[in-house]
Amino acid sequence: MPASSSAPSPASPSPSGATAGVPGIDELDGRLIVLLAREPRIGVLEASRRLGVARGTVQARMDRLQSNGVIRGFGPQVDPAALGYPVTAFATLEIKQGQGAEVRGHLSGVPEVLELHTTTGHGDMLCRLVARSNADLQRVIDRVVGFEGIVRASTAIVMENPVPLRIIPLVEQAAIRDRRRT
Repeated sequence: MPASSSAPSPASPSPSGATAGVPGIDELDGRLIVLLAREPRIGVLEASRRLGVARGTVQARMDRLQSNGVIRGFGPQVDPAALGYPVTAFATLEIKQGQGAEVRGHLSGVPEVLELHTTTGHGDMLCRLVARSNADLQRVIDRVVGFEGIVRASTAIVMENPVPLRIIPLVEQAAIRDRRRT
């Protein structure tokens, strides 16, 4: 979104108490995000009641958090294992130089590729994959590496996931950090 001529300078505080140009949340943002994460189907009116603020405040905060990219969506969290894909693996890929866009295009067409990150270090890309079984994982890997732009893959199968993806502790820490600045 282009900045207007009346946009605050990068060091000026935003309505949330965060510094403009620097992502951040304040305590109320943090409480709202935690509430939405724990009860994603809660309505704005009930959220305002629970947080002790006006309905318009909650709606404005939600709109701002979405437009700033802090809240990326409200969709259901789906468990791949419940869909019949209980095996998770990570594949580190080495790609031919100059083939990044083509490899990303190829991998985005493989439904079992849940995430793709470009990385530094040993490999060029890291994929999170799922499969129906260990034998099916071989089929998925063959499909992933069956592309001219991928030189090599190294795969690690996940044994267990003792700390699943979580964001709430980070939200709470960010909100506390903001409180300490004031």
